[in-house]
Amino acid sequence: MEKLIFEKSKTGAKAYSLPSYDIPKSDINSLIPEGLIRKQDARLPETSEIEIARHFLRLSKLNYNIEEGLYPLGSCTMKYNPKINEKTSSNPGFTDLHPFSPDSINQGALSVIFELGECLKKISGLPGVTLQPAAGAHGELTGILMFKAYHEDRGDTGRTKILIPDSAHGTNPASAVIGGFETVKIISNANGRVDIGDLASKCGDNVAGFMLTNPNTLGLFEYDIIEIEKLVHGCGGLMYMDGANLNALLGIASPGSMGFDCVHINLHKTFATPHGGGGPGAGPVCVSDKLVSFLPNPTVEIRNDEYVCVYGDKSIGKVHTFNGNFGMLVRALTYIRMNGDEGLRRISENAIINANYMFRLIADNFDVPYDEHCMHEFIISGDRQKAQGANTKDMAKRLLDYGFHAPTVYFPLLVKEAMLIEPTETEAKENIDDFANVMNKIAGEAADNPELLTSAPQSTPVKRLNDAIAARKLNIKWTAAGGEE
Repeated sequence: MEKLIFEKSKTGAKAYSLPSYDIPKSDINSLIPEGLIRKQDARLPETSEIEIARHFLRLSKLNYNIEEGLYPLGSCTMKYNPKINEKTSSNPGFTDLHPFSPDSINQGALSVIFELGECLKKISGLPGVTLQPAAGAHGELTGILMFKAYHEDRGDTGRTKILIPDSAHGTNPASAVIGGFETVKIISNANGRVDIGDLASKCGDNVAGFMLTNPNTLGLFEYDIIEIEKLVHGCGGLMYMDGANLNALLGIASPGSMGFDCVHINLHKTFATPHGGGGPGAGPVCVSDKLVSFLPNPTVEIRNDEYVCVYGDKSIGKVHTFNGNFGMLVRALTYIRMNGDEGLRRISENAIINANYMFRLIADNFDVPYDEHCMHEFIISGDRQKAQGANTKDMAKRLLDYGFHAPTVYFPLLVKEAMLIEPTETEAKENIDDFANVMNKIAGEAADNPELLTSAPQSTPVKRLNDAIAARKLNIKWTAAGGEE
């Protein structure tokens, strides 16, 4: 199979025609350092244009994507990206604009930044925004750096700790540590939410802030959020909301109304910009009045009927070159304007309905650690199936045989054999029914014939891999015959 797909090179075959080489070799040698000049030609594949087209078409068919089927990755919100987003972001007025162009001829792009910022401020219920961060984790670090600047500006330098619940995304503690803080774990109670007693015992004058995802990573709303906010603000700390699950709150509740000082917003998760493939992404950050002065430079404002870049004296500085990943900003603004206030609320309502509907279709066949209505995602456990001989990973592999992408597995860590599932609002009832039927069928297979699962997948081009070796010895580059690159 690999040879059929990848070894298409044939000596002498070409898919290009280049003009005559008319630059003197001496000029090349004077421009390129000696150590970077090749001693022999690169060994590249030689093939015709039609074979190249067929090769990449075959690869595209092997690569599962949101336009092929349901992508139930809990905590990731993999939803359909409307084609109109691509049309607006490809406007030559945006794509051909030089990044060094002055504000006076940059008005169209600056208007997008300003308008998207105003939309996100309204959605978040917070008065300040930066669109520079290139991803959610980058937004986290930006927020943490603003926390640090805020406390230092007040001369409150003894605040060295960031509180983080045990259900948090792994990027939360990583961002806090990179930002120069120590992390303190807050445990969850039996209902899967912040243990208020544990939080209260750890709120002190050394706390810089609390990083909380709401709804949390178990798909549950933190209904003690007002008490949490009072405890953290009461000890002088700041409230940070990981906005990964904002898809459940649009038009229903806002971080600002819950008392958060900062929230990052994953545009790919909530506002339908492309997700996956390594980016580019965007993770805007909205902040309360306390942090507005520390926003990254520049911010965009309207002065004398003109959009201008404004630089603040207390800013933490730039966190991204130029205007961030601008194409993602255009896509997100298009999506927000296309839906409007009513449509955004309906997005969250439908995401919650879809998740609860799917949850109840499969709950009887799996262990359910938190048996209550969820928000936009839910968690089940494969502990029952593990006792029967097939674990969560086996079930995830078996889903591939039925043509479905697997959900998030083994996360969050506080649930054994976890499966975190999110259908999103863009899936029709029929798709949810199909996925639920397959999940129930797999549960039956685990009870009757677990070997079907432990040997899965069987119908995919590549059968079960050794995950450890695949991760440690990743091989994703083409190598010419003979081993030369």
